[in-house]
This record gives sequence, C-alpha cells and structure tokens, in this order.
Amino acid sequence: MLAAYPQATAEPVAEGWEDGWKEFHRPATAGGLWIGPPWISPPPEADAVVLDPGRAFGTGAHPTTRACIELLSSLGRGSLLDAGCGSGVVAVAAVRLGFAPVTAVDVDPVAVEVATRTAHANGVVLDAWRADVLVDELPSADVAVANIELGVVEALLARIDARMTVTSGYLASERPEAPGWRAVERIELEGWAADVLARPQ
Repeated sequence: MLAAYPQATAEPVAEGWEDGWKEFHRPATAGGLWIGPPWISPPPEADAVVLDPGRAFGTGAHPTTRACIELLSSLGRGSLLDAGCGSGVVAVAAVRLGFAPVTAVDVDPVAVEVATRTAHANGVVLDAWRADVLVDELPSADVAVANIELGVVEALLARIDARMTVTSGYLASERPEAPGWRAVERIELEGWAADVLARPQ
C-alpha cells in the first residue's frame, strides 16, 4: 500500500489508541441531573444519567445538549419525542425528569442501538426506532426535542405535531425561522443556543 504513496510514512500506533477518546468524556450537569460515563462514579445522591456513547453522537457535555436538558427541566411534563436522538442522552434525561412516554428516533441505526443501550443501562423505558425526521411519519407528542442542524430544525418544525419544541444545534447568532411557532425562552451557552417554541394558543 505504501508503494502507491511514496511520500507517505507509517508509525506504530500506541497501545489502547481506540479508547483514547474516553479521557475527554467528562461529566456534566444539566437540569439537576449528573451526566457522565460509566467509568466515573456520580456523586452520592446524584440523579444520574450514565452514558457510553460508543460510535453515536452525544456525550451529554456539549453546550447544546446541556441547554436542551435545562430547558426541558422547566417545562410541563407529558409525552416527548426526541427527533435525532444520537446516543439517547436527551431522551433518557427526559425520562429522568418525568416525561412519558418518550420516543427517540434517528436516521442512523447505530444511534438507535446506542440509545436503546443507554436506556437499558439507566433502567428507564423509552421507545427507540429508526426514522428520517424529514420524511417518515412521526408520533404526536406534547413536547418535541430537536438538537440537530439549523436547516433540519426548520424543516422539522414545519411538519411536526407537538404543542412545544425545544430546538438546538445552532450558534447563538442564529435563530430558527419557524412560521406558526412563537418563541418562549432561550438559553445561550458557550456560543451556542437552544430555544423553546410553542404553538399559538
């Protein structure tokens, strides 16, 4: 193989390289919950969400994730849809906060598998399945969460059946264009933003 690339060099890879990312996966707190990996013990009495994301997106420490969970903690409880669930951290946090039933969907089958594992590891019940949030039929919910790219958030808002949404995945300088929704609350963390939007009464 190297013969095809004469300028390339090869060096041995350090032992344990595949787990090197774990040292960067640090605990976080949001909405009164401790969110962290299974190799770090939560504080005594903490209401914990234990998360090993594996190959799925979402460790719980990113500002958009924390902001979504903070906003969820302030909303009335009910059914919840996590659209683009990644590792399942927001969906599991929602169950911990008292939302039910909780449905988590993602276009990536690996994310659905990891979200299901995350739920089992935390002893919570949620329904996780594969769906393209821009194409497939989605269940109605009292609250929907979408922590994904801004353009996808805007497209999702045009088709989702929910009373309220928590949206994020975009910079503090951006706001979703959301005809038919009114802005209720916004959190900005480390240059990122999350919003609560509601259907007009």
